[in-house]
Amino acid sequence: MSSPVKQSIELLINNIQRLISVDTKKLEYIIAAQIAGGHVILADSHGVGKTSLARALAQSIRWEDTAGKSRKSGDSETVMDGFSRIQCTVDLLPQDILGYNRFLSSSSEVFFNKGPIFAHFVLCDEINLLTPKTQGSFFQVMEEQSVTIEGKSYRLQDPFFIIATMNLKGVHLFPLPVPQLDRFMIRLSLGYPDEAAETEIINRHGKIDAWDNFQSVIGSADLIKWKKQVDEIQMHPDVTAYLVNCVRQTRIHGDIEIPASPRAGVRISRLARSLALCRGMDYVPIDIIKEVFIHAMAHRIVTRDPSIPPETVLQNILDSVPVEPKRNQ
Repeated sequence: MSSPVKQSIELLINNIQRLISVDTKKLEYIIAAQIAGGHVILADSHGVGKTSLARALAQSIRWEDTAGKSRKSGDSETVMDGFSRIQCTVDLLPQDILGYNRFLSSSSEVFFNKGPIFAHFVLCDEINLLTPKTQGSFFQVMEEQSVTIEGKSYRLQDPFFIIATMNLKGVHLFPLPVPQLDRFMIRLSLGYPDEAAETEIINRHGKIDAWDNFQSVIGSADLIKWKKQVDEIQMHPDVTAYLVNCVRQTRIHGDIEIPASPRAGVRISRLARSLALCRGMDYVPIDIIKEVFIHAMAHRIVTRDPSIPPETVLQNILDSVPVEPKRNQ
């Protein structure tokens, strides 16, 4: 069942890495989150390739299939673009993202102007430049995949995926609240490249034709099909019990001020299933839970001492929670 998916994922990864220098596992996590129906936040310094990576992933997908179906539906209010980019600034308002109603005096009709959120793949660049009010405009669409404008709801069609980039340092930054971070399936940091990779980046992107001949390799219909297959990936009760135990440890650990919600376990389990699918497996081994736990959990908790990174505490939890379940004697 999963072998064709694995081959397509490898094709997608190879296509992106022809242009972008990115760690294979991190790229695999991003793709798995997209297939699972989750969203990704890339938190890093300026200029390490966050935007270029999102652009390369978006351009590796043919969006004509789903867009064509939406146009045939006859409902112009649900037509979605394949890809849109929101460049966040401090003066951006919620209606600049979601859209707004416009009154046409010539016909006495109200027309809905869709915002850039109405796309299958949305790049939200530098999300922490948005004010808290505008950040809040993402809550409903990330959780329910719908937008409500003046009492009327608009459903966003599958696939729907947000990659948000976040600067770690700078001026005019507004930290994202924990409930909003909790809606991202995974948070990653690309980091600075090594010397060989940086040399390759300069040689490749120092030319104006770097993006020429970059082709899409999968269709958006594939993403929809794979999303349904995620539910078919099995998780043994012992693996689920291990995940639950790890999540619950965040609520009793002395170094954690704000622990993980039940949503965290749901999202991690789905990410694990999707990653197993991407690797050609029909079940989730416990090693995948351990592999993604920190990446999918660190942005969901807050430590009592800000000098203690969440990753350190979470690694301590992984080291202390037994893999073998307790059996009743």
